[in-house]
Amino acid sequence: MSGVVVLLLRVLLVAALYGFLGFALYVLWQQLEQTSERIARRETPSIQLRMGTDKQTAVELTFAQSEVTVGRDPLSDVPLQDEAVSVRHALLTFHHGQWWIQDLGSKNGTRLNSQAVGGATVLTNGDEIQCGQSHFRVALQGGLANQVAPSQGGSNA
Repeated sequence: MSGVVVLLLRVLLVAALYGFLGFALYVLWQQLEQTSERIARRETPSIQLRMGTDKQTAVELTFAQSEVTVGRDPLSDVPLQDEAVSVRHALLTFHHGQWWIQDLGSKNGTRLNSQAVGGATVLTNGDEIQCGQSHFRVALQGGLANQVAPSQGGSNA
């Protein structure tokens, strides 16, 4: 008789263990779905690029999408009429909670704060981007967009 009781206790213990594992997986699945919904609803913070020279008035471009292309291509988000700029010159992307810049294999390179951009590099408020002779000052959402000094070089945007 005690053998039957032990077997019954073992079966109940296995059932309780499988029930606990099933409940834990269900809770994890629900949390994963809630997190993915929150991420899908999250909006990309805007980025503002301010272009200008000593001789020209500044031009401000504001973008809310997660990718911004810079180049001589008229379909670029920031089309530049500068022969030193490649057709597809640079890409600004928002991911991992930050704005990043990367050079797209341009002939003359992309510079960030006077340093060549090698790979993807994080942008911060007030950074200066140079593509060819065109200069941009970066203003991130919530930043001090009005503290932009005119840059040197020609910009034909």
